[in-house]
Amino acid sequence: MSIRTLALATAIGTALVAAVPAAAEHESTPAPESRGRFGVARVIDVDPIVRVVRISEPRRSCWDEDYVVRSGPRGGTGTAGSTILGGIIGGAVGHAFGDGRGRDAATVAGVLVGSAIGHDRAERHNEVYHSGHDEVRTRTRCDLQDEWREEERIEGYDVTYEYQGERYRTRMSRDPGETLKVWVSVRPVND
Repeated sequence: MSIRTLALATAIGTALVAAVPAAAEHESTPAPESRGRFGVARVIDVDPIVRVVRISEPRRSCWDEDYVVRSGPRGGTGTAGSTILGGIIGGAVGHAFGDGRGRDAATVAGVLVGSAIGHDRAERHNEVYHSGHDEVRTRTRCDLQDEWREEERIEGYDVTYEYQGERYRTRMSRDPGETLKVWVSVRPVND
C-alpha cells in the first residue's frame, strides 16, 4: 500500500469517527420545538354540536279486505248455452207445424222464441243461483311503508377551557368532563 493511499484511508476513518458521535448526539437531543410537557386545564364550558337527521323506518301496515266466494254446484250450460239450446228446441217445435213456406216461417219463429225463452231462463237461474250462495269473507292484507322520523345526534363538543389564566377553545369528539389534559410546549423566539 502506498503512503498516499494510507493517508487517504486515515483521513476518511478519522472523519467517520468524528461524525458518529455528532450524529448520535443529534439524534438523542430533541429539537427545541418538540420540547414540552403535559398539564391540566380547567373546563369552563362544553357545548354539544347537535345535528338533526331524518331516519326512515319500514313499518308493516295491515288492513282487512272483503271478498266474495261463490259456493254451490258448478256446471250447467250458462246463458249462451241455454240460448242456443232454446233456439234448437224452438226450431224443432216450429218445424213440426205448418207446411211449405209456412213451415220455414214456423221454424224461424220457433228458433227466435226458443232462444229468447232459453236466455231468460238462464238469467233467472243465475240470479237465484248467485244471490243465494255468495259468501263474503274477510282477509288481512299487509304492506311495508316507510315512516320518517327526525332524530338529534351529537357530532362533537365545543369545549372552552382555562390554563394558567388564559382561555382557549377547541372541538372534541367526547365530553372531557371537569378537567382536560393539555400539551404545553415552550420554545424560544429568535429576534
